[in-house]
Amino acid sequence: MLVRMTTNADGPQVRPRRRAPAGAAVLREDVTEAIRAAVFEELATVGYARMSIEGIARRAGVGKTAVYRRWRSKLHLVLDIVSVIAVQGLPAPETGSLEGDLRMLYEVSSRALRHPVASQIIPDLQAEAARNPEIAEALQTALKQGQEEVALKIVAAAEQRGEVRAGLNEELALDLISGPLYWRSVVIRSPKLPKGYLGALARATTEAIKAL
Repeated sequence: MLVRMTTNADGPQVRPRRRAPAGAAVLREDVTEAIRAAVFEELATVGYARMSIEGIARRAGVGKTAVYRRWRSKLHLVLDIVSVIAVQGLPAPETGSLEGDLRMLYEVSSRALRHPVASQIIPDLQAEAARNPEIAEALQTALKQGQEEVALKIVAAAEQRGEVRAGLNEELALDLISGPLYWRSVVIRSPKLPKGYLGALARATTEAIKAL
C-alpha cells in the first residue's frame, strides 16, 4: 500500500495514498500547472490567434501529448483557464465601512488589472470574444462572476450596518462599483492612476450608492 507523511499539531501522521485505478492515465498536477502558466505567458506574448499547442508545450517544458491529454484544443485550454480565474475570485474586504471596503477592493483589483500579463491577455481575449461565442461566455463569467460576488457582499454588509437603504438597485450598485476602474485600467489603459485616485473613487462610489 502506498503511504504519505503529513504533519499536524499532533506531529507526523502516516496516511494511505489513493492508488490510481489500473490502466488509468495519471495526470501530474505540477505538469498541469506548468501548462496553465505557459498559457498565460503565451497569451500575453503572442495573443490567442497566434498561440499554438506547440508553443505552449515548449514554454511549459513538456511534450504536446501532455497538453492534449488534458485539453483537446487550444480553445478548450483557454476556456479552462478563464474558468479558473472566475472560481478564484477576490477576498471580500471587512473594514467596517462601505468606503473602506470599496477602497480595499479597488486596491486589489487595480493591481490585478494592471498586471502586465492581465493587461495584455484581457483585451486580446475580448477581441477574440467578438468572433467566438464560447470565449465570450467564459470571459464574461471570469470578469463578472468573481467581481459581482465580492461587490454584493460589500453592499449587503453596508445594508446591515445601515449605511445604505435596504432593497437598493443591486445591478446599478454593481455597475457603479466595477465600471470606473475597469474603464480606466482595461478600456483606455491609462498607464498610471493619478495620485489619490482610488481613495477619491471609493468616496465618490460610496456617495453614489447611498443615493440609490
